[in-house]
Amino acid sequence: MRFLPVFLDLKAGPVVLIGAGELLRAKLRVLAAAGARLRVHAIDGNHEFGLGAQDAARVDIAVGDPLTTDLSGVIAIVCAGAGDVGVAMSMRAKALGLPVNVMDDLEHSSFIFPAIVDRGDVVVAVGTGGTSPVVARRVREKIEALLPARIGELAEFIGTFRKSINERIAEFPLRRRFWERVIDGPIGAAVLAGRRGEAGASLEAIADPSAFARADKPEGSVALVGAGPGDPDLLTIKALRALQDADIVFHDELVSPEILDRIRRDTTRVAVGRRVGKPGIGQDAINKRMIEGAQAGQRVVRLKGGDPFVFGRGGEEVEALRAAGVAYSIIPGITAGLGAAADFEVPLTYRHEATRITFLTAHKARDAEAVDWSMLTDTKMTLVVYMGMTAAPAVRAGLFAAGRSPETPVGVFARVTRPDTQGAIGTLRDLPELVRRIHGGPAILIIGDVVRHAGSLRRQTPKQIISDLMDAAE
Repeated sequence: MRFLPVFLDLKAGPVVLIGAGELLRAKLRVLAAAGARLRVHAIDGNHEFGLGAQDAARVDIAVGDPLTTDLSGVIAIVCAGAGDVGVAMSMRAKALGLPVNVMDDLEHSSFIFPAIVDRGDVVVAVGTGGTSPVVARRVREKIEALLPARIGELAEFIGTFRKSINERIAEFPLRRRFWERVIDGPIGAAVLAGRRGEAGASLEAIADPSAFARADKPEGSVALVGAGPGDPDLLTIKALRALQDADIVFHDELVSPEILDRIRRDTTRVAVGRRVGKPGIGQDAINKRMIEGAQAGQRVVRLKGGDPFVFGRGGEEVEALRAAGVAYSIIPGITAGLGAAADFEVPLTYRHEATRITFLTAHKARDAEAVDWSMLTDTKMTLVVYMGMTAAPAVRAGLFAAGRSPETPVGVFARVTRPDTQGAIGTLRDLPELVRRIHGGPAILIIGDVVRHAGSLRRQTPKQIISDLMDAAE
């Protein structure tokens, strides 16, 4: 991170703005809207800025050479459309230790302008290190769509009460829970609906803030959250909110580090579950720890790869939570089979070709009696096999014995939706060989005619492609 996001106090002094044309006027509008006091050097002599009376009152039109102007008391310098003057002004500003921005010139800038979401007291700044303002604007648009229009009013409302309430609640965690109850409850809803007077009366009516904060603590709750196949951008908004609110998160070993980074920093994280060939703490122990956390008043998240109810033992965990009388919720995630289909453009259904889908775990496929392979030979059925890498020979043998054609198309897709995803496509006859080309799991097998419609394996790196070609040549 080259540029640290900071917020500049525009009441501390004037900002010097130097430049010409529409670039100068655009930057002037941004700074004026933020309430800055401005000293403007329009080097083209055009002082028609098109500002309203209130903004114009904070603008001084400077005369003379900006390179020799008095900079005492100035808090920042901005150059927009200033040409060589901007470069020279940058050198002067840096010599004086003043922050300077030269538009579209990172070399001569000590700060940059982010894309801004302005909701009054809530301001969100989005930056890309100056490399792509268009990307920053796109991110800003997404955030604009998510934030309530009165979110700034809610922040300002809390600010008016924060000192008095905090003086009445000594414990920091209890303060946080108090304000979370206010924001997430009827008081926050009233502010966001424009009924601030009603909200203020309700907050002032809370006789014991500590008791209010504790009111929902003894119950606790558990959220079974699907983390999806690995890409953090595929988390649902509800899942992200649960991760931010959690007091403790019990997560599978296969949940990606990028998704774990979305958990609030002061939340306790506990790795549970297991990987193939490696023991975990056991399902009973996981259930016990979730229940104990909820009964202690914690907001518990059980974070599971993919979807909790697709080979994720979510059903077993729900039964345990029901039996213990613990409140719970279920937040679905994108299961790995769907992630693989999207990543490699394999349509799991296709008109006239594939009219059914079967999801199968190959965890016990090597047990001949664990899977009825005779039910899986319909050529219009797409078979999606989870945990299939180590059991690939048994999967092939079972389908062969049941009569499935050796020429049935097959795809092996590993680490789907992640940057290091990898795929190999061939036939059922070649399945163990396809698995051998994959450099580590977890992986999904997709078996059926739909694999013929897969897009290119364009996400493979050149190194992976060369390796696969050499494997095929052998």
